[in-house]
Amino acid sequence: MKNQEKKISRKSPPDKSARMVETIYGCKWSLTVYQLLADGVNRPGEMVRNVDGLSTKVLNECLRRNTQFGILEKISFNEIPPRVEYKVTDFGNKFIRILDQLEQLQDEIDAQEAN
Repeated sequence: MKNQEKKISRKSPPDKSARMVETIYGCKWSLTVYQLLADGVNRPGEMVRNVDGLSTKVLNECLRRNTQFGILEKISFNEIPPRVEYKVTDFGNKFIRILDQLEQLQDEIDAQEAN
């Protein structure tokens, strides 16, 4: 019997996840928001007060985008005045771990270039 060659089909890039990474890195505040959430700051007003240069409008756009991707979850409380909090989803934790690995990779690249 003749040895059959197995053909490999062209591998495509991960469209949705690559777009997510590009969008999140494109928003200069997303990584800061993740750090705030890790530090226990989960209310938008408190986020704005804790970060110089962050406006409510830009923060809301950033939070909306992260919520659409499923990285963050918006929790609305039925109170007066209204209260909203954000938390990282299980999927978001996975995504943030990948971003952390990309940061470590960049650190390695920077260290190699410095030598």
